[in-house]
Amino acid sequence: MSRILRISPLATWSGLLLATLLSSVPLKAEDKTGSNIPFTDLQSYLTQALAANPQLEAFERRYEAAMQRIPQASALPDPMFQVTHFVESVQTRTGPQENVFLFSQKIPWFGKLSSHENAASAEAEALWYAYQNQQLMLARMVSLAFYEYGYTEEAIRLTQKNRDLLRDLEPIVEEKVRAGGDLNALLRLKVEVGIIDDRLQSLHQKRVAQSAKLNELLALPESTLLPWPQWQAPDTATLDGPSLAASIRANNPELQMLERKITSAEARREIARLENFPDITLGFNYIQTGDPVVNPNTPDAGQDPWGFTVAVNIPIWFEKYNAAKAEALANQRSFESEYDNRLNELRAQLSASLATLNDANRRLALYGDELLGLAEQAVENTRSSYEAGRTGILEVIDSERSLLDLQLLYWRAASDTWQQRIIIQTLANLPILGTFHATQNHE
Repeated sequence: MSRILRISPLATWSGLLLATLLSSVPLKAEDKTGSNIPFTDLQSYLTQALAANPQLEAFERRYEAAMQRIPQASALPDPMFQVTHFVESVQTRTGPQENVFLFSQKIPWFGKLSSHENAASAEAEALWYAYQNQQLMLARMVSLAFYEYGYTEEAIRLTQKNRDLLRDLEPIVEEKVRAGGDLNALLRLKVEVGIIDDRLQSLHQKRVAQSAKLNELLALPESTLLPWPQWQAPDTATLDGPSLAASIRANNPELQMLERKITSAEARREIARLENFPDITLGFNYIQTGDPVVNPNTPDAGQDPWGFTVAVNIPIWFEKYNAAKAEALANQRSFESEYDNRLNELRAQLSASLATLNDANRRLALYGDELLGLAEQAVENTRSSYEAGRTGILEVIDSERSLLDLQLLYWRAASDTWQQRIIIQTLANLPILGTFHATQNHE
């Protein structure tokens, strides 16, 4: 029997995907810039992308078009109706033949239509999984950009805080210079503030570029500057590699798409094999006969004869049929090799992402539990020592710079952790991304 794929509405897929993915994403105060735009948490970003992204809609339309090819593939060829009019009537014993009407229907050999339907159905299923894979890839791109945007927010906030703290030292340094202190300390402080101001300007431009990329994925106007996202550092939970590898093989839509292409190629091989068998054409003809002129009393005079016809084509071009079978076999083997290669690539990507995730978790724990506290304490001690005249401004600048670097490394590790989790989840198509799966009905 043919396999016809049914899909659930996009809203169902989006809701389930987003609700489970984002249940663990906590909220954080947003920036006032762009606050009139209702995209602040990852769920709102993904909802907008899945509803409005034109590339995703293009994949959906391709699937819908492929579904319409299934009834076309399983239908009989159009019947033929032929009319022959004799310009010069053929005189027969029962009268002159005036018109011949012929109706015929070609019937493909047993199994040809079902094989065509199976191939079209498998190709439609392949496009459905391509559509689902595009959903996952879109969710991945939006999520990665979301957390990168969040890291830029933290970088701007921390850099600006560091600059403000150094500016707060300027009156103290100026007072010491007026009291006869070293002018070079004030100059070094102003240089450091200038360097940090330059870094802030670059970060603000980076925000504009990242917002433009998100606008593209969300199908928003290019000039829209998105508000800062709502997120925070994750925990350092680890993932089970073997179960993820098994989930990739069972659930990854790209692999499922290639499996359907293999199924379609198998159906094409069967079609090529059946080309060796003839098709049958059944017909009915009717001859319109006029009134006899020569012998009007002839039995059956003026009667219209009719009859049935049976015709078969003769498949004698064996070289052509053998070439078609060889082509179908080569196509099937190419898809099988492509499947094996893609499975190996996905496993390698999983291993790389797990290694990167483990490293990000290590850095997250190191900076958050150990180094940041020490660096903050060092900054306080250095500032107190400078104000008391026991140390120089360079030590203050170095301690502030070290604290900023560690804070940025901490949030870089937090962003990397979220991003690698997203990559792993989309690779394995885990339930955390949504319990939605394509429903296949066998009819």
